Amino acid sequence: MKILIPGSFDPPTNGHIDVITRCLKVFDEVLVGVIVNPSKESLFSTEVRSEMLNEVFSKNKNVTVKSFEGLLVDFAKDNNVNAIVKGLRAMTDFDYELQMAQMNFNLADFETIFIPTSPEYGYVSSSLVKEIHSYGGDVDELVPENVSKRLKDV
Repeated sequence: MKILIPGSFDPPTNGHIDVITRCLKVFDEVLVGVIVNPSKESLFSTEVRSEMLNEVFSKNKNVTVKSFEGLLVDFAKDNNVNAIVKGLRAMTDFDYELQMAQMNFNLADFETIFIPTSPEYGYVSSSLVKEIHSYGGDVDELVPENVSKRLKDV
């Protein structure tokens, strides 16, 4: 079964890596879809976000990283995905993601599978990492080593 894990991954966090790694234990193929959102100002370009994820999963032949614009269901269809996987940290994530899952099912009959994040990453988000980093805080324990290095250059 081929699944899609979409997200902005700006920057990729250990929480993202945890969900992707756990999916590798269950699914044959994992497509990581890096969302291009022109209306959102990103810390890293889409290319750099994709590159960071490719570096983390360079030894995993069943992980593919691609960027996309437009509707998630169109990207999923174009890439022959069987289901969409979304990581959940808290009930607030579930409220939003449930609506998206229902809409994706309504638009294109795509199932969404929810994976709760491991407890040690339940509080980690890209937004918090960016905020802590912007004030000079240490985010080394929240992101992979290659991401930490890139953050030091920003």
